[in-house]
Amino acid sequence: MQLNAANGVTVEVSDSVFGVDYNEPLVHQVVTAYLAGARAGTKAQKSRSAVRGGGSKPYRQKGTGRARAGTSRSPLWRTGGKTFAAQPRSYAQKVNRKMYRGAVRSILSELYRQGRVHVLDALTLDGPKTKALKAKLEELSLDEALIIVDEQDDNLWLAARNLPAVDVATAVSVDPVSLIGFGHLLVTTAALQRLEARFA
Repeated sequence: MQLNAANGVTVEVSDSVFGVDYNEPLVHQVVTAYLAGARAGTKAQKSRSAVRGGGSKPYRQKGTGRARAGTSRSPLWRTGGKTFAAQPRSYAQKVNRKMYRGAVRSILSELYRQGRVHVLDALTLDGPKTKALKAKLEELSLDEALIIVDEQDDNLWLAARNLPAVDVATAVSVDPVSLIGFGHLLVTTAALQRLEARFA
């Protein structure tokens, strides 16, 4: 398969990465699992056993005209514990490596079929200037894009930080949520080769 680069040169890409059928259920499962894994799960409340105090009976059993009570930490009391207290938990879902790689291949293939993958020989900036990066994107007629590079580039990352519809990722850190979150992918040639090696 071939991709058209920004300089007019065609780039050969692997059919095993950019030529597979779109598997929507698999993509949905992997994206859901990835988002679930990002949840902190640190919510915590105190049950009646965890609330301090309440060891003695608040008042005698009979003769007060009030409902009988054995502890002031009952969930019925204002100072009591929570009936079904939330506890810290993990929201992580198990995803096999084969499923994860298959979902990413499916996403890349669909982006390729829709003409939303663009290739550049290289993308470097002289300094962390948002204006310079915006000008380069306007040359390519892109108003939103996920830029995938081979190595971490601080100038590029800092320049993209003020553009709400632009983000930068490396080929080894790109994830399914990032891939489906932008209208276009702008990939350098070196990053493209590393993507193919990672997901082939």
